Amino acid sequence: MNFIKTKLDGVLIIEQNVFGDHRGWFTETYNQESFEKVGLTLSFVQDNHSFSATKGTLRGLHYQLAPKAQTKLVRCTKGSIYDVAVDIRKGSVTYGEWFGIELTAENKKQLLVPKGFAHAFMTLTDDVEVQYKVDELYSPENDRGIVWNDPDIGIEWPMSIKPVLSGKDEKAPQLKDADNNFTYGAE
Repeated sequence: MNFIKTKLDGVLIIEQNVFGDHRGWFTETYNQESFEKVGLTLSFVQDNHSFSATKGTLRGLHYQLAPKAQTKLVRCTKGSIYDVAVDIRKGSVTYGEWFGIELTAENKKQLLVPKGFAHAFMTLTDDVEVQYKVDELYSPENDRGIVWNDPDIGIEWPMSIKPVLSGKDEKAPQLKDADNNFTYGAE
C-alpha cells in the first residue's frame, strides 16, 4: 500500500497494489499492519455501502460530533465519484479548506478522512457504489452536516449541474453556523 499525503494534514490517498492476470485481479483494500507502519492505529467497527442511481448525486458534507466522530476509509467500487474532505477543526491552519479526488472502480484509490473533517462525494456516472469503513458506529444524535455549496469553503465540484440532494443535505447550514466541536490538536 502506498500512503500519499494531501494538503490537509491527516487526509491521505491510499493506493493499493493490484495483482492481475488473465482471470482478473486481486488487491488488499485494508491491512492493519500496513496502516500501523505509517502510524495509523484504527479500529474499524462498521462497513457502509451506498448506491446512487443518478450521475450528479451529491451526498454530504457529513460528519459526527465528538465523542462519536468517525474516521472514514472511502472507496468507489462501481462507477466514479469526486470525493471531498473539508477541514472543520477550529484553530487548524487549513480550517475551511478542502481537498478533492476522483475515486473510481478502475483506479482503486481510497481516501482516508480523519475525525475533524466533513466528507462528501458527487457521483460522476450513473449506477455508482461506494463502500467505506468507519471507526465509530453511526450515531443519529451526533450526525451533522454542512451545505455542499458553502461559499466560504468554495468547493469546485466537477459538474455544474444542480446536484441530486437529500432533503437533509439541502437544508444543511454553512460552516460558520454549523454545530461543530472539533479543535485542532484535540483529536
